[in-house]
Amino acid sequence: MTATLYAGRLTHTRRAPLHRVFRHRLYVWLVDLDDLPTYPRWLRPFTGIVPSDHFDGPDRPLRAHVDAWLRDQGIESAGGRVLMLTSARVFGYVFNPLTVYWCLTPEGDTASVIAEVHNTYGERHRYLLRPSSTGRARTDKTFYVSPFLEVAGEYRMCLPVPRERLALTVTLVQDGRPVFSASLTGRHRGAGPRDVLRTVLSHPLLPQRVSLAIRLHGIALWLRRLQVFPRRHAVRTPR
Repeated sequence: MTATLYAGRLTHTRRAPLHRVFRHRLYVWLVDLDDLPTYPRWLRPFTGIVPSDHFDGPDRPLRAHVDAWLRDQGIESAGGRVLMLTSARVFGYVFNPLTVYWCLTPEGDTASVIAEVHNTYGERHRYLLRPSSTGRARTDKTFYVSPFLEVAGEYRMCLPVPRERLALTVTLVQDGRPVFSASLTGRHRGAGPRDVLRTVLSHPLLPQRVSLAIRLHGIALWLRRLQVFPRRHAVRTPR
């Protein structure tokens, strides 16, 4: 089985105009899009990875969706594996603040990375990245995520392919200073049926709880009278 679970922590740090830290224990999946895991019927309510949670359009495998999207950007498939870091559905519900796709060459090098951002309004946006050998990349912020952060500035990301450890960071820089950062860290676990059962029991109803926690965090910021930036239009599947 090529799938892997990482159990760890999500940390959001707001640096301006006030300092506030949000932390949550979680787990995420790393899967090969050409070899998605299958589980016994009794585990499937906890392991759903569904193409429609990431792409609209024809009902086809995730790998086909990724290759088609890359072609729309003028890029042919690198010819190697595509690794996807994501959350799975639990009892039919999923919340994926960030899904990352590493598009590899046949030699295992990273040709490109897709960072797919989901917000709490049911919208999503994909950033095409050309990271350095250490996984570092930059891109302008063009998608509305939080009502407390303007759609402006630059994301500075560090997205190395996970190995034994998972360590991703995204920092939003506006007017020359970091105003927000998010980090996702974790340690490798197996993804056999026993590993999955142990992980979901230690993190019950994970996507539901993460979604609720983020909304409660937003209410706390609103009560602090933090400036709200209106959401002007919805974006579902941008090119």
